[in-house]
Amino acid sequence: MKYAGMATQFMATLGVAFFIGYHADRYFHLRLPIFTITLPLAALMSVLWKIYQDSKPS
Repeated sequence: MKYAGMATQFMATLGVAFFIGYHADRYFHLRLPIFTITLPLAALMSVLWKIYQDSKPS
């Protein structure tokens, strides 16, 4: 059950980051989807770091 919660958190974090990035690109009228690419990547690195920290033995 612990891993199901982490998977849900993982997907929700990426979804929110993509949503914010997409709307930031539209707000700033950018031709290249800079925020749509960078925000989910930053969120992915953050989530993977959290998973690493949680799975590390104490």
